Amino acid sequence: MPRGGIVEAAPGLDLGQPPFDVLDDAGRVRLSAHVDMAYHARGEDIITAGAPSGHVVVILKGQVHAFDLDATGREQRFADYGTGDIFGAWAVMAGRARHSYRADTDVVSFLIPAEVFRTLLTDYPAFAAWFQEGLAVKGRLADRARGSELAELMVTQVGAAQLAPVVRVPAGIGIAHASARLREERVECLLVDDPAHPEPGVVTRTDLLDALTLRGLPVDAPVGPLATRPLIVQQTTDLLFQALVTMAERHIERVAVREDGAIVGTLGMAEVLSHYASHSHLITLRLARARTLEDVADAARGMTRLVRTLHAQGVRMPALMELVSALNSRVMARLFALLVPQDMQGRICLLVLGSEGRREQLLKTDQDNALVVDDALDAPELDAVMARFSQAMGDVGYPPCPGSVMVSNPHWRMTTTQWRHRLNGWRSQHDAQAAMDLSITLDARPVAGNAALFAPLDAQMQALGGDERLLHAMAAAVLQFEAPLSFFGQLRQGERGLELKRGGIFPIVHGLRCLALKHGIAQRNSFARCEALMQAGALDATLGRDLAQTLAVLQRLRLDAQLATLDAGGVPDNLVQPTSLRRLDRELLRDALRVVKAFQQHVRGVFHLGD
Repeated sequence: MPRGGIVEAAPGLDLGQPPFDVLDDAGRVRLSAHVDMAYHARGEDIITAGAPSGHVVVILKGQVHAFDLDATGREQRFADYGTGDIFGAWAVMAGRARHSYRADTDVVSFLIPAEVFRTLLTDYPAFAAWFQEGLAVKGRLADRARGSELAELMVTQVGAAQLAPVVRVPAGIGIAHASARLREERVECLLVDDPAHPEPGVVTRTDLLDALTLRGLPVDAPVGPLATRPLIVQQTTDLLFQALVTMAERHIERVAVREDGAIVGTLGMAEVLSHYASHSHLITLRLARARTLEDVADAARGMTRLVRTLHAQGVRMPALMELVSALNSRVMARLFALLVPQDMQGRICLLVLGSEGRREQLLKTDQDNALVVDDALDAPELDAVMARFSQAMGDVGYPPCPGSVMVSNPHWRMTTTQWRHRLNGWRSQHDAQAAMDLSITLDARPVAGNAALFAPLDAQMQALGGDERLLHAMAAAVLQFEAPLSFFGQLRQGERGLELKRGGIFPIVHGLRCLALKHGIAQRNSFARCEALMQAGALDATLGRDLAQTLAVLQRLRLDAQLATLDAGGVPDNLVQPTSLRRLDRELLRDALRVVKAFQQHVRGVFHLGD
């Protein structure tokens, strides 16, 4: 029994916090009936390595450290525990402790009897998962605590939405007749059946109006040639959130919905967005209708509010980042359409790089873009056009890149041939700047103009994965920043806070980028790269799952801190204050940084860094 003995039944143990929140009422009553309270004097060994423990310990007040003995018998301290932290679970589950735990201060704790703890593990698999599984499971339980498991946002399927009915017309029907059908059926689009095509096309109210007013077609002109093909389709089992991303990326306001091969309805952007935020946030619709730079700027101003709303409702980081990137892409595509001369648009390709290219953007950040120019294009005004584009990006809220990675910089605006020479140069140049330039270009994604100009360059980039020297030089950057976790397992921070990007997000993103290039994986998104590497057997499944969860945890913590900084009137950065985090988030952050360290060691071994 700990020194001082058991005091009383334990008031103040918060059973609404993970992992206890996964217990039902009966489980919590059982736990409350048996948990005790104890006092441990400073310097007391609470649990000893190699010995069994009669309790799992939850700290109410005070500090405890864990340590091992090395071969010489010297103590090696490796982790610290404070209020709300749990230890001793392994000792109870395995029958012997792996580590020793000593009170650094006078400690007051809750004691969960070993037998009660073991029965809870047996009766509640989710409770057992918290202690037996890795970070991926803990992260999912944390999401549950934030309400995301119950959030309608991420579970509602397309088939559950209020679909508009399918109205089909033959290709030979006239514009006037088609318009009357739209009005009669109270729908926004018609499916057009044409014997010349195996699948129907779609014609919208806007298509009919444009045909009359812009193209001057007569009212009896057939609608067949006006129909858009191929039809963009979602399945009834797809998530509404994915339908939202599809429409945002395809620049469309409606998709057809299919079930068991048959089209059962159509779904519009406004209906989907109504599930996620108020109509003031219908950014996509406003962008589609934008005719001036001020219109684009007005639409883009709603981005941060939309992110805040969806984040508060529990949308998970990968889905939220995908949506934000899709909307950012639409902003850039609209600016491109407004500023680039029509006859030039098919002769150039606008690329987004870095986090935007990976679809991992949240709040609007620096411009990172590039341009591929057709070799045959003779356009002296291109410099001025791209300068206006970069200026307009700044005007709508995307500040200039400090490193000038922008289309206004000739270094990032080149012809196809020049890009080929640049890629060949990167194969032979192994300096830090070349490695950084190549790294952000590997994430490139076309968002406007002629995407066919980028395709051969993309293939050339992927071929670089066979160059071991180049991979070695690139991968070295994974070890450039050490995870902000001390030797003793404490969170390490500077005067202004703990830097999440350099010591956490960057090593994961860049390490996955290098591994993907090595193994011929073409995905850009870090979560997709991680999954593809696991599928290919190039990444241990446990580490891969923990990496994905770690990246989501770090992105969420950074977004929380950035939104708080905005609320305080500051400029968002990559810093977080560990002392301001709730206990669960501190634990997740500590676990996440341990995963970062493990991944850095994995990358070190794969690319023989330091050999």
